[in-house]
Amino acid sequence: MAAPIVYGPTISTYVRTVRLTLEEKPTSYELVDVPMMSGAHREAPHLARCPFARVPTFNDNGFELYETSAITRYINQTMPGQDLQPIDAQPRARMNQMIGIVDSYAYPNMITKIVVQRLVHPMLGAPVDETAIKDGIPTAELCLKEFERLMENGKYLVGDRVTLADLFLAPLMHYLVLTPEGDALMKPRAKLRAWWDLMKARNSMASTEPKFG
Repeated sequence: MAAPIVYGPTISTYVRTVRLTLEEKPTSYELVDVPMMSGAHREAPHLARCPFARVPTFNDNGFELYETSAITRYINQTMPGQDLQPIDAQPRARMNQMIGIVDSYAYPNMITKIVVQRLVHPMLGAPVDETAIKDGIPTAELCLKEFERLMENGKYLVGDRVTLADLFLAPLMHYLVLTPEGDALMKPRAKLRAWWDLMKARNSMASTEPKFG
């Protein structure tokens, strides 16, 4: 059988989450770039895979998926290797809660309002909207506070082993800490900084590091 295919650019945090999931199993896969900067995600070939013009999309021997939550859970259930979801109901619910925080609150504020403005716009020669950055900081800070609180005493976000929750948050953190705002927000978060140190050291993080800038 052919290796599964991930479609999307390496710079996308959600593409990286899917790649991290495959790397952590581990499972071989093919990565097919979708150059979003040139608008390829809005062209016919990609729209046939995802009519909403989002990345990543996924193909496992003809079975096609989009939406990162669906893709990562499919990989975890069907690919051999370690289980990336807790078995028991309460830690699994905690994992899903943290993924929900990433999707609903962390990404729109950490990435859209802070990282895109602080890192992407200068790279493109576009003006930086300081008001957007300022607007994103309170919710970004609240997200970090909640991640740290919900971790309780575990090394990772849910207990002492990696779950999908870690693989959703880590790509965001990679970019956030490159900004002065993110660096400042992380300084008082000793437990979350220890988690980030563990995540940075994982082979899956090194093998999926995006080419950015």
